Amino acid sequence: MSSDTRRLLEAASALSQLLRMQSIPHAFHGNILSAVMSDSPRCDEIFCIVEGGPTHPFRRVRQAIAGNEHFTTTHSPWSNRLLATYRRLIPAIEIEILPAGEHGPRRLDSSTTMNLKGVPFLTLSEFVRDKLKAWSIRGSDRDANDIIYTLCRYWNRLDINRVPEHDMNHFVTCHRAAALSWTALKKKYGM
Repeated sequence: MSSDTRRLLEAASALSQLLRMQSIPHAFHGNILSAVMSDSPRCDEIFCIVEGGPTHPFRRVRQAIAGNEHFTTTHSPWSNRLLATYRRLIPAIEIEILPAGEHGPRRLDSSTTMNLKGVPFLTLSEFVRDKLKAWSIRGSDRDANDIIYTLCRYWNRLDINRVPEHDMNHFVTCHRAAALSWTALKKKYGM
């Protein structure tokens, strides 16, 4: 595993431990997921999706991190972003906190998350769904590469019911490398 991936995984693990201690459902995603799955050296994107509860996910994260020497948070009200910064490593690692439902599934449980290297991540189906949504908005090559990698490598593990068919059909017309795997997944589900 590359040093970038190891660093991001360390930060994710540290944040996850703090959130688990407060029983806050969460899952990581970003190109860290495909990097961990492929042992890729390219890994520079990490998000943490956090469920709300009695309070907003941002408040829950700030409370879980409060007093921890390795984490600080930065809230930007004008852009509605919260960054948790892991300062134990140099350079520090920023993890953007995203509210569940706005990003990823509304509920983070055993049907929407999976454990990799001791850290909760979105399932491959939820990862593709969220990356597809992001690609539809931004048209980013990074998102496209993550979708292509996951679809081509793990198509047989995807739940087609979680992948928006119209969006994926459009994606495949723009990225032919994903066409065979998308066709195989549809065939598996009798479509």
